This record gives sequence, C-alpha cells and structure tokens, in this order.
Amino acid sequence: MTTSEEKAAKLPAGVEPYLGSLSSPETIDGAFKDIDTVFMLNAHTQLEVYQGLNAIAAAVKAGVKKFIYQSIHQVREGGDIDHFTSKVMLEDALIKSGLNYVFVSPNNFYQNDFWFRESITKAKLYNQPIGPVGLSRVDVRDIAEVVVKVIESDDYNGKTIALAGPQVLNGKTTAALLSECLGFEVTYKGDDLNEFKREFSQWLPEWMVEDWALMYEYFQHNGLKATDEELSDLRQILGREPRTYKEFLNDHLTYFVS
Repeated sequence: MTTSEEKAAKLPAGVEPYLGSLSSPETIDGAFKDIDTVFMLNAHTQLEVYQGLNAIAAAVKAGVKKFIYQSIHQVREGGDIDHFTSKVMLEDALIKSGLNYVFVSPNNFYQNDFWFRESITKAKLYNQPIGPVGLSRVDVRDIAEVVVKVIESDDYNGKTIALAGPQVLNGKTTAALLSECLGFEVTYKGDDLNEFKREFSQWLPEWMVEDWALMYEYFQHNGLKATDEELSDLRQILGREPRTYKEFLNDHLTYFVS
C-alpha cells in the first residue's frame, strides 16, 4: 500500500499496489479485503499511532488472519522516547485486537549509515552519535528474510523476534571498521547531541530531531545490546549467523568508495 502513484509505478513485477493513506480510514478498507497476512511498517510521523490504529481496525474488520508489525528492539525499555512509546501503544493494541500477531523488532540499521555518506567520504567523520556503550546493529536484509519466514509460518504467532547483529558496535568501533573496509581513516565525531541537533535541523523537522536526540541520549547511556537468547533465537530462524557490519560494508563498497 502506498499513497503515491509515482511510487506504485516503480514497484517490481508481481507486486500489486494499493493507493491509500493510513491517515484516511475511508481509503484503506479495500487494502485488506481478501488478505490473510499484513506486514506493517508505518512511517515515523506525528500521526504514527493514529495511522497504526487505523490499519489494525481495518485488518480486524476485513478478517485478516495474521498481523506482523515492525517495532523496535527492546522497545519497552526505551522510556520516554516518542517513537518508542508509539510502538508500545501499537503493540498493546495488537495484543488486544484478537488478531494473530508477530512483532519483528530490529536494532539500529547498518543501512542508516547511507545517510552519513557525505560525512564519511568527504569529511572522514562518522557522525551518528551512538555513543560508547554499543548497539547490536542489524542489516535490513536480515529483517526482510525474517519477515518472509514469519509470513510463511505460524510457528512465530504471538512472539517478539529481536533482530540484531552478532557484534556490539559503538561509535569508535564503527569508525574503525569503516576505516578498515574503506581504505581511509574515518574518525568518530563524538557524542555532542547539541551539535547533532544543529546539524540535522537543517533538513529534518524540529520534533523529529528532538525525538532522535532523546534516542541517541538513551543509546549513549544504556546502549541497545541483544541478549545471548535473542541471538540464539535469531540464528535458528535465519538458519545462519546474522550479517556482520563488515559484511554490510564489503557488499556496499561502491556506495562509499567511487
């Protein structure tokens, strides 16, 4: 489902687009007609909860059998971070909905580093302020693979699946791996969240920058690390080790080094 005819036209062969908006409930009923399973990753907006509740209500009305929702790793430990809180609210709504549900809950994406390409390649700085404690960051390709497996099996109904990488990466270790793989020295810019807000306010709305700053403050103090049990469960679902950050970089070298 997409709100954009332009995006619909670019979907791959075999994908049937549906034009509608989660902000307009009257446009989405048809999206769920004769659908057995829904996967929802709704955008981070100020209407996120409203949009998600509209989708859940439409799925219930249409008789959807299973609803897979992409949440956030260990989301209930995130305190007052707005986009964590919104996902907890939607998880709770799904639990109460009567639908079979699965929560796929990723850590920070390796692919987020595409946003920092200019800083990495030109200034030789890594400027995502993830801090010293570390995150079990994940490759979005692993997320996609798990979602397919969850769609095709009922073995995971009612479960939360943590999606994480096998390493704990902090700002400095991320910069060191970038240096090793890219062939030039990359330095971690540091943990200054005021600087982060000044920089990102140039192209993101103020409410989003403030929300992300709270998230990065949480990461800097607490990290976001997968447990041994979470990684063991993920290996079982994937049938292999989760991709490492170094594998991600090697697979995308041409993006960072032209």
